[in-house]
Amino acid sequence: MHAWSLLPNLPAGLQTLAYMTDSVHVVMGYSGRWLLWTAYLLTSVRQHDAVRVTMREESVEVVQGDSVTLPCSFFTMSPLSRLNIIWTLAPFSHPDSPSQVIVYDHGQVIEDPSLTGRVGFAGIPWSADIVLNDTRVSDAGTYRCVVSNPPETGDPGIGELALSVLAPPSLPLCLWDGYTGVGGTVTLSCMVAEGVPTPEMRWHKLQPEEISLPMNMDGDLSGSVQMVNVSAQNSGLYRCSVTNLLGTQNCYINLSVYSPPERSPGILQAVLLTLSMALVLAALTVLVLWLHRSSRERKWTDGEEEECYNEIRYTPSLMKRSFV
Repeated sequence: MHAWSLLPNLPAGLQTLAYMTDSVHVVMGYSGRWLLWTAYLLTSVRQHDAVRVTMREESVEVVQGDSVTLPCSFFTMSPLSRLNIIWTLAPFSHPDSPSQVIVYDHGQVIEDPSLTGRVGFAGIPWSADIVLNDTRVSDAGTYRCVVSNPPETGDPGIGELALSVLAPPSLPLCLWDGYTGVGGTVTLSCMVAEGVPTPEMRWHKLQPEEISLPMNMDGDLSGSVQMVNVSAQNSGLYRCSVTNLLGTQNCYINLSVYSPPERSPGILQAVLLTLSMALVLAALTVLVLWLHRSSRERKWTDGEEEECYNEIRYTPSLMKRSFV
């Protein structure tokens, strides 16, 4: 292998040296190659006077509730007395809003209060790896490891990896809406709060036999079935199933379609006639009672006047007789 074959991988300043070393290699054998690589390493060290970070994984998956190690290795030429490590998280839902996870600064560890007791360094100060315990769906996102070690100059070393937290579907919620009488329209809805990967959703009618129903997805975590002009055949037990690679959850709706009573025109007319007759009879009763009461009051008034008249007529004669 000739030294000039390594040119694409060498810094620009060593390309001339490669041609010279290739000639030396012909004369001196492997000593020329050793001279080339020594020069390359020395030049690389001078050019890379900042911390170098290596992420051993580009992406990591964990099941919700389990622990996971997020790897971050670094190389530095300076003592570690002023080592600084910062881990941040940018959620997949808000990639432009990163938050601090944990910091190592001059021997002191500072955790995000929301992660206290769940996050920690695994091999500090020789490694920047961290361990995340009791993982949650909200822990998913892009993690960034930033390492600096003064007095080394240059930009800090930075590495990134993506963490995916897998979760089984949560218990779905089944609802219905509409008119359940014959000829009405009924909508069956199914919603689930979480599930990673996104669960697949299906509606089935279970009785009298299982039938798969066409469904409209209203989003990643909700779906509905609409039934138009329902009849008694639409009555039965319905099931919504949500499934991903970690499990399945179900919810149920028992739908009953009823037939409203028929209203005959003849019956309606009879009812109206009966009500009219009852009103007339009530009016007549009130009139009779009023006339009867008026008659009694007139008789009582006439009797009172006659009694008063007799009393006035006979009183003088009585008085006159008493004096004779």
